[in-house]
Amino acid sequence: QVQLVESGGGLVQAGGSLRLSCSPSGRTNSRFAMGWFRQAPGREREFVAAIDWSGDNTQYLDSVQGRFTISRDNAKNTVFLQMNRLKPEDTAVYYCAARLWGATSSVMGDYDYWGQGTQVTVSS
Repeated sequence: QVQLVESGGGLVQAGGSLRLSCSPSGRTNSRFAMGWFRQAPGREREFVAAIDWSGDNTQYLDSVQGRFTISRDNAKNTVFLQMNRLKPEDTAVYYCAARLWGATSSVMGDYDYWGQGTQVTVSS
């Protein structure tokens, strides 16, 4: 089993920045592609960003491309989502997800493990 713990959410004004972190525990000797998804009130969960095990390949939702950056530090077993120039429409619960032995993917069903989520609120 793998447990994912997110941190770094909070309240920020439009134009501000936040950095989310996700640290898997459990099968940490396995190679995971990691993803971030988000779910706003009344909306379906959507893909935000993903990164493969090596960190060489990333994938982004079009609306966050150029504002968000996903990265990972495998030595510290942590994945980050740096979010800059935040907009009110970025307000959502952000979820970290792990895909065992896989490449990056924007498809929720491709991920094997999920965190509990962290709230990000962007005020206008």
